[in-house]
Amino acid sequence: MTPGPEGDQPTTRIPRVAGEPADHDSATGPIPRVPVEETARGAAGETDGDPDGDPDDDPAESERRPTLLEQMGGIPGIIASTVPVAVFVVANVLFSLKPALIAAVVAGVLVALFRIARRQPLQPAISGLFGVAVCAFIAYRTGEARGFYLPGLLYSAALGLAFLVSIVVRWPLAGVIWHAVNGHGQDWRRNPRMLRAYGWASALWALVFAARLVVQGWLYNADEETWLGIARLGMGYPLLGLAIVGTVVAVRRAERTPAPS
Repeated sequence: MTPGPEGDQPTTRIPRVAGEPADHDSATGPIPRVPVEETARGAAGETDGDPDGDPDDDPAESERRPTLLEQMGGIPGIIASTVPVAVFVVANVLFSLKPALIAAVVAGVLVALFRIARRQPLQPAISGLFGVAVCAFIAYRTGEARGFYLPGLLYSAALGLAFLVSIVVRWPLAGVIWHAVNGHGQDWRRNPRMLRAYGWASALWALVFAARLVVQGWLYNADEETWLGIARLGMGYPLLGLAIVGTVVAVRRAERTPAPS
């Protein structure tokens, strides 16, 4: 068979890996070299700076755990947790104990459904509903509306004592909880200024819980159920907000203070 023109001849060039001497073919000229890196990336189907890369493939991002604040449903979830108490206070003033208890439990169920509908973690919703059910059960068994607030009084007493003990053992809860809420570690304890700042902040938190215990405990003993409910709401998140502001101020001052030479 007579071969065709030179331009119609098939080309059987084999790419060369960089680092080997380039060969020449009499018909096609120099044989191109292919860098090793490009060959490996081409075999894996990857290129640097891929615009179609999926950020979800980042191991650090995929292993990220939600913070404590996110597990609590964020600020809306925290505010929603006060709804059953507010409903109980209003219903107890307008009606009587049993309708108030039913209204509080229904409000707790609605709050739980609200959190589930927002795709928030289920555990805080169940815990909040369980807390309302316990308060309602105690009030129902005692036959007194003030029994609804007894778990809150015991809770404040326990937290106040815990904050005081944490200062003594040099594990101030203000720092432990603050860094847990923000998803940080506990390396702050190695800094004496931060340890001192969180100690003062923990003392402020202990004062908040002590104030709750004293005021609401006095109203509980006086059987002032309506004022007890108002005090429960008024000394709830407003005082917590004050304690948070005090914690932030103390920590920022500690961060700005120059280290001793």
